[in-house]
Amino acid sequence: MEPLRELGRMMVFAGAALAAVGALVWLAARRGGFPLRLGRLPGDIVHQGKHGSFYFPVVTCILLSVAFTLILRLVQWLKR
Repeated sequence: MEPLRELGRMMVFAGAALAAVGALVWLAARRGGFPLRLGRLPGDIVHQGKHGSFYFPVVTCILLSVAFTLILRLVQWLKR
């Protein structure tokens, strides 16, 4: 297949997957949220000062990285 055609096809599928995830998040927010509070996990860094606050979701980033890695490995394995 042509490289640009393959790239376009992959972008369409990625966009559809992103839209599906967005719809799930939107619907979950209307029903009270997810049971797992991503972004507020134990181990995430929160610092609140007098004039502002700083928040860095370390554990959430690691968890999402592992999940996306497993998904991409599964997709790569299924393409073979």
